[in-house]
Amino acid sequence: MGEFRSVAIQAALRAGDILREHSGKVKEIEFKDEVNLVTEVDRLSEESIIQTISGEFPDHGILTEEAGVKESQSEYTWVIDPLDGTTNYAHDFPIYCVSIALEKSKEIVLGVVYNPNLDELFVAERGHGALLYKGREFDKTKRTISVSQTPELSKSLLATGFPYDIRTSEIDNLNHFTNFYKRAQAIRRAGSAALDLCYLAMGRFDGFWELKLSPWDTAAGSLLVTEAGGKVTDFSGGPFDIRLKEILASNGKIHQQMMSVLEHR
Repeated sequence: MGEFRSVAIQAALRAGDILREHSGKVKEIEFKDEVNLVTEVDRLSEESIIQTISGEFPDHGILTEEAGVKESQSEYTWVIDPLDGTTNYAHDFPIYCVSIALEKSKEIVLGVVYNPNLDELFVAERGHGALLYKGREFDKTKRTISVSQTPELSKSLLATGFPYDIRTSEIDNLNHFTNFYKRAQAIRRAGSAALDLCYLAMGRFDGFWELKLSPWDTAAGSLLVTEAGGKVTDFSGGPFDIRLKEILASNGKIHQQMMSVLEHR
């Protein structure tokens, strides 16, 4: 995985530099629907990532948020979110990231998430744990990360988000939000699922749930959580897949408690 990891990190850092360079300077905003938007920076970041990855692995498949799917006969597919937290970015709210994952035969084997604002790079390889690199002097700053040890939901800090069709669909997560808010210590809604999962992996959050996400939102982050010792399932505790429309992730200790809350619709 060394070559894959190196290229993914290089792609994430380059894309992060683009986000940093254009921060506060967004000129073009398009709306996919009433609340889901895309900027020219999303596309610049995505083009940079695809160019970096395709230059090294031209036969690999690619699945991205903006460009869609590049079909391939290869067992490898890169799952890319060039800017997770576009709404935040468009408002110059500094919570967003680049997320890149590598899928091998439908299993995520590598995840890289880069937060350019804090210069934090999260890296996970299946079976090899999760790491955080702080700043560009990677060899000096690398450390293993792990989920929290918080044993009770009532003492937990949770994270979530809301679907883009919240104005039109009855399945809007507001019921779960209300139920959790009465049982957890607190909930944060930061606007970047990939970063929420990274923060869960390093112990800043204790649990996370959301629905109607896309593969690029959770591919890298879900691997980081499991490699950091956490648990990722669907709402009922079944196996998680990035193509599912619901995700429940936790430090493992409060997972059953969170599942019990999610049972109350």
